[in-house]
Amino acid sequence: MTPPHLVDGTYHTEPRQVSWFARLFPGITFYGWLLAIVLRASRRAKRGQYNGQAWSDSSWEVIHALERVGVEFEITGLEHLKQLDSPCLVVGNHMSALETMVLPGIVQPFCEVTFVVKSSLINYPVFKHVMRSRDPIAVDQVDARQDFKTMMKGGVQRLQKGISLIVFPQGQRTPTFLPEEFNTLGVKLAKRAEVPIIPVALLTDAWGIGRVISDVGKIDPLKKVYFAFGEPIQVQGRGLDEQQAVIDFIEQHLEEWKARKPSIDPT
Repeated sequence: MTPPHLVDGTYHTEPRQVSWFARLFPGITFYGWLLAIVLRASRRAKRGQYNGQAWSDSSWEVIHALERVGVEFEITGLEHLKQLDSPCLVVGNHMSALETMVLPGIVQPFCEVTFVVKSSLINYPVFKHVMRSRDPIAVDQVDARQDFKTMMKGGVQRLQKGISLIVFPQGQRTPTFLPEEFNTLGVKLAKRAEVPIIPVALLTDAWGIGRVISDVGKIDPLKKVYFAFGEPIQVQGRGLDEQQAVIDFIEQHLEEWKARKPSIDPT
């Protein structure tokens, strides 16, 4: 699957009809499609056939599956990725499983990319084959000092090979952005590797956090999904100003988006 045409660095969900079943049962419908997507990707990964293009294609399948149950996407700022002439750190807030699934499809067409992820994801049933095939940096989120060392060593190695990284400094997914929990790991790694930061603000609570299984939460088509990528930020000095610039970028976009009303009528 080829990523859709991007007009002026943006992507917007086109108007579409949603089946009556998907309108009534968006979660059941979507998770059925998602399971099929992950199973196909896992089979390819186990055969050693899951490259960056395949990962991007799978991510767009997830985006389109969400759109087919009525979730609308708005993605802006992609021109900043297109203009890069080096690997980068994509640094943003972390709200749900949605961004883990779809960011590869958004970023990979512009630059080879992988994640900094929690170790449990590379041991997740079925999905582990997909995740391991992309050579992520895995951290335990138990020992902050060891996580820092792992991220610095693995991050510099990948960035020197021309592979960009997606980093969620919050660590845990939270429906509310808390700046005090947004650590400086991304800024420190960008400085050490001498690569720019691309800030990304996201609002992805259309895919809720599950009570029993965190990745399997409520799918709410009334909530629009937003991604906004910012201009590259080169870290200078201690990086305090750059850290604040990323936080400000995220907070400003979240405030703007949450003030908007849903633009899709589910009926």
